[in-house]
Amino acid sequence: SSTIVSTLQFYFLGKKCQVLQDVNRHLEEVLKEKKRLRQRLIKPICQETLPVKADFHKYVVELLTEAVTFIEKLENYLQTVKVIPQVPTFMKSLDIALTKTEVLVTDLEELTEQILQWKEEQKGAYSD
Repeated sequence: SSTIVSTLQFYFLGKKCQVLQDVNRHLEEVLKEKKRLRQRLIKPICQETLPVKADFHKYVVELLTEAVTFIEKLENYLQTVKVIPQVPTFMKSLDIALTKTEVLVTDLEELTEQILQWKEEQKGAYSD
């Protein structure tokens, strides 16, 4: 039963990973020309002025700032998505580290017990 659940979890994790990779590829295609996109957001097309009333210039500047911020955040998101295929490797490393830590804790507990026992023996030897 446990093996079936693990298998299903890995199956659905693989499916989710595939979907995220597809989204990642799509977003990478969109951002391949990010420099050109930024220039288009900052400069009007064909060096013409934008037909925006002076009252709204402040809002256009704010909008462009938000657009640049959005692109930067999207780039960070894409970098995060690129790491997702490495998650199983990270999990395996964490499992190994956890097992090693558990062994060390057991060894430490045994050593602590031996030290306490030795301490009691020393107290007994000095009291005699």
